[in-house]
Amino acid sequence: MTTPARFLDVLRLKCGAAVQENISLAPYTSARIGGPADILVTVKSANEFAQAIKVIWNYGMPYRILGSGSNVLVSDKGVRGVVVLDRAKDVRFEGGDQPTVWSEAGVILSNLANRCASKGFSGLEWAATVPGTVGGAVYGNAGAFGGDMSANLIWSEVITKDARERLSVEQMAYGYRTSVLKRGEVNAIVLSAMLRLKNASSEEVSAKISEFSERRKSAQPPGASMGSMFKNPAGDHAGRLIEAAGLKGTRVGNAEISTKHANFFINHGETRASDVRELIDLTRNTVKQKFGVELELEVELIGEW
Repeated sequence: MTTPARFLDVLRLKCGAAVQENISLAPYTSARIGGPADILVTVKSANEFAQAIKVIWNYGMPYRILGSGSNVLVSDKGVRGVVVLDRAKDVRFEGGDQPTVWSEAGVILSNLANRCASKGFSGLEWAATVPGTVGGAVYGNAGAFGGDMSANLIWSEVITKDARERLSVEQMAYGYRTSVLKRGEVNAIVLSAMLRLKNASSEEVSAKISEFSERRKSAQPPGASMGSMFKNPAGDHAGRLIEAAGLKGTRVGNAEISTKHANFFINHGETRASDVRELIDLTRNTVKQKFGVELELEVELIGEW
């Protein structure tokens, strides 16, 4: 697409050297897959994020937000318009009888969980093994080991085209791996979040994190992947269905359905997004044909397909 020169001038005026053109997104994704962004702008605070997004909205430019790059598959053709890379990482803890932590959206969730542990705060142990950022977790109601964002969130600060405001956990209308934001019912971007914690000993919290980490390590494959490919259908597991369909170890190019956990698709190097997409379609069709179950993607497909 042709980018209006005036837009780039204004964006550079607001964000300076953080604005780059025609940048490969593969290094910014957990799967190490994907083509270029027309424009990549890296923001390092909620205020920078708000400034950049206002310019993008004012010019009506198409855009995508990228945090840690997990749970996304970027197309080989890349992303038209602007990709905003969120590196806003400020964190503030508040102690007392009801401790809390305020975190900007670009903070890596597992890092935040471990920082809570070091300070003797519990509540985020489940998050220590979850890939992604706080913003992504708030947006998609990330969860693991019986915990999820809906149980921790007090409010999230978001920006809309009209204002910066706070959405309570009730207003987020969380469901399994979804929210009003992910469903597109509210057009807003997460800038930061206030999370509920509990007092505990750092040893106790660290022990729980270690337990979860070992369980995750024993169940999930190493290597570059997007995380869980499909949502678990009601009363079942996507991995079980894919394995029962005889698809474990199936490859297209250098993309493989993991032999350790069938709901993970591994990049064995120089994998094309189109190969992963082919595996996705094969998996959905085979599971539908054999079991009558429609698998729903947990991973988001972004870019030009």
